[in-house]
Amino acid sequence: MNMDELFLAAQKAAEAAYAPYSRFRVGAALLGEGGAVHTGCNVENRSFGLTICAERTAAVKGISRGERGFTALAISTPDSPDPVGPCGACRQVLTEFMAPGARVRFGGSSPERVDTTIGELYPFDSLHDLARKKTP
Repeated sequence: MNMDELFLAAQKAAEAAYAPYSRFRVGAALLGEGGAVHTGCNVENRSFGLTICAERTAAVKGISRGERGFTALAISTPDSPDPVGPCGACRQVLTEFMAPGARVRFGGSSPERVDTTIGELYPFDSLHDLARKKTP
């Protein structure tokens, strides 16, 4: 699946968002290592701390279906003309299941898109960095 197709899946996922408080819908689509696409939308709560982001919704859906790794992510924010990347909490969760070189695309309602990698979004993944270091 290419990034254009994955972004279309994220746009469709945003249509299901529950965002009565912020009125800011988000859709995400994660491409699993096995080729399946797992989508999610943001689900708000009047206690904003209980809100779940689209990216984490997609990740949890994929993991609950047996996926253990993702190769690409697309995020759509149709209520913003500007591209909006994942929040810090989502970046932390995503690095648990995505290699640093995994592709990421995000965009809003304008044609502008940002193409990057999860490693560029979260460059110092401390626990994974520590695990890669050899102990003396």
